Amino acid sequence: QVQLVESGGGLVQPGGSLRLSCAASGSIFKINAMGWYRQAPGKQRELVAAITSGGSTNYADSVKGRFTISRDNAKNTVYLQMNSLKPEDTAVYYCNVAVLTVVFRNQVYWGQGTQVTVSS
Repeated sequence: QVQLVESGGGLVQPGGSLRLSCAASGSIFKINAMGWYRQAPGKQRELVAAITSGGSTNYADSVKGRFTISRDNAKNTVYLQMNSLKPEDTAVYYCNVAVLTVVFRNQVYWGQGTQVTVSS
């Protein structure tokens, strides 16, 4: 059992910034990767950014240069710093973790989602 706690969403004006946080806890042996997805109304869920256990990062083209993903391994927490936000960034953002559990099973967990709204 793994629990994810997300925070940091809200309403922001275009050009503003938000910082999302996601903390994982529970029966975790090893975290293989952590990341953020988003889903806008009428759209499929898409990868925004991801970071592997080795520190390698991957970003969607639409957010490159504006978003930064980072992690705190001691806290099993992943962050998404979002700068220069645009209305098209409006979506529900979901934390995602890929873990090896203490019973040695590879599993993927999702957070409950946090709403990010970019509007003037």
